Amino acid sequence: MATIAFDNSYVRLPERFVARVPPTPVAAPRLIQANAALAETLGIDPTWLSSPEGVAVLGGNAVPEGAEPAAMAYAGHQFGNPVPQLGDGRAVLLGEVVGRDGRRDIQLKGAGPTPFSRRGDGRAALGPVLREYLVSEAMAALGIPTTRALAATLTGDTVIREGRLPGAILARVAASHIRVGTFQYFAFRGDTEGLRLLADHVVARHDPDLSGTERPYPALLARIVERQARLIARWMLVGFIHGVMNTDNMAVSGETIDYGPCAFMDAYDPGAVFSAIDEHGRYAFANQPRIAQWNLTRLAEAMLPLFDEDVDAAVAEAQAILEGFAPAFQATFQAGLRAKVGLRTQEPDDVALVRDLMEAMAAGRADFTLTFRRLADCAADHGADPGADDALAALFDDPAPCHAWLARWRTRLSNEPDQGRRAAMRAVNPAFIPRNHQIEAVIVAAVTRDDYAPFAALLEVLATPFEDQPDRGAYALPPREEERVLQTFCGT
Repeated sequence: MATIAFDNSYVRLPERFVARVPPTPVAAPRLIQANAALAETLGIDPTWLSSPEGVAVLGGNAVPEGAEPAAMAYAGHQFGNPVPQLGDGRAVLLGEVVGRDGRRDIQLKGAGPTPFSRRGDGRAALGPVLREYLVSEAMAALGIPTTRALAATLTGDTVIREGRLPGAILARVAASHIRVGTFQYFAFRGDTEGLRLLADHVVARHDPDLSGTERPYPALLARIVERQARLIARWMLVGFIHGVMNTDNMAVSGETIDYGPCAFMDAYDPGAVFSAIDEHGRYAFANQPRIAQWNLTRLAEAMLPLFDEDVDAAVAEAQAILEGFAPAFQATFQAGLRAKVGLRTQEPDDVALVRDLMEAMAAGRADFTLTFRRLADCAADHGADPGADDALAALFDDPAPCHAWLARWRTRLSNEPDQGRRAAMRAVNPAFIPRNHQIEAVIVAAVTRDDYAPFAALLEVLATPFEDQPDRGAYALPPREEERVLQTFCGT
């Protein structure tokens, strides 16, 4: 019999950290998709996942040996408002495994009610499960830190959302599911011992080199600040909008977590909002760095009792650490933008050059992903291609600003060697992203026809986003007007 080699650490913390609860069995679990490559890195036999025994576990109908299922307690600020108790309301942590990439949580999302469900049913609808599977795996293929999808399983049950929908469960893998809101949970309760135990656990798990140092807790905050700054910059470089950046949706590991109303932009718009619940644009594309720093300030507030008994001294130290966010974000973002436009060196006017391109993109409603991908074809080392400039300019409502910018760009590039520029640009500018209209088409096929071929096809395309895949060129195209998806929704 195949086994999962669990080595659980979080549930060894005091009982107030978790609510021990098993998954709730479902009517008829049926595997939709299993991630064989990820299973292997976790030390799990991929064939076991699709076996009756494996499907029973993925559907919540069986608890494997060594698992210690539990729902994690946490709090959070939701749209700026403090909520002292949230917690895993529809997710059950089965346990932890130590694989080739280190320690990882395995969690079943949509596994039934827990003590944190707040009158919810604890279930997930099929559509959000497919969305999170596709987008999280696309982010991994793009090289962006993220939780991963191990499997998607139909439950055979119906959930009630906007109507009656098929139920499903996502088996999610993460470096950990510890959030900013986890620290807030203990801070809201004045539980300094709980804060210290949590911080020690995070240090041991994510930053073991800080163990035994003189001031591990301020150093831990600095690490989390840097991880988040670089993560948000990498989101921005591919046009990703998280959609619901509440503090309970920010992982201290620096991974992207909780793909609810997320979206990738088509036409570039700094103010883009897709989330149906973000009525005032709090989490708009261009606001993401500011919101991340706001969230990290809430983390710093929660951690203050661990810094210094002198509150003023603790606040001053935390403020100094938080000031590191902007430089870390800008360093990653500016370096990424230079790479996207093929610049290998830095010159004083580079920031203005890239800014002007993006302003032209916004004014001309140019597709974010295709603009940078086609720009690579305009690189001189690709050879003279008179059509490349026109193909790029065709993405803009008015091609004239694009042609004018290309002239400036080539003047700037004349200061550098051309060799290898096109390949370098294509290595950082994807051809394929999980576009909203494609995800919606996949969900419609699955929900209305029980057809998962479109899901599997899109998943395969997204696995190699930097390759041309000529026979799948349609997946690279932005939506036609009638195909546009203007709103995305949470799965709760």
